[in-house]
Amino acid sequence: MKVEEIMNKKIEYIEPEATVYDAIEKMVDKRIRSLLVNPKDEQDVHGLITVRDIVFKIINKNLNPRKIKVGEITSKPLVCVAKDMPIEHVMALMEKFNIARVIVYEEKKVYGVVSLFDVMSGSLIEKAREGHSA
Repeated sequence: MKVEEIMNKKIEYIEPEATVYDAIEKMVDKRIRSLLVNPKDEQDVHGLITVRDIVFKIINKNLNPRKIKVGEITSKPLVCVAKDMPIEHVMALMEKFNIARVIVYEEKKVYGVVSLFDVMSGSLIEKAREGHSA
């Protein structure tokens, strides 16, 4: 199975100047676990802010999410993969770097995201297909 078969193309973005509170609102409203952070300028790269970042870097430390900018806690650099990469390689990267998401890049643009949940779902779908063909 390849990345493009299980990746999520519905990516939500946020600006690095937005507050962490803005990120929380967007994540809760959209019922998602991460946001891709746009580069602050042409020399910058995309980043990622996750529920985990917010819980451990802000809430757990009793910091005010209205006073902290997304760019201050954004995870960078991101692990990026090609859409034709086998899922086995993606899982190995996720394990090696202890991450829950990889970004799918194509022609220097974000094309999608693959999370651990996507990998698990894809695995179940693949097993179901094998069961029907037997």
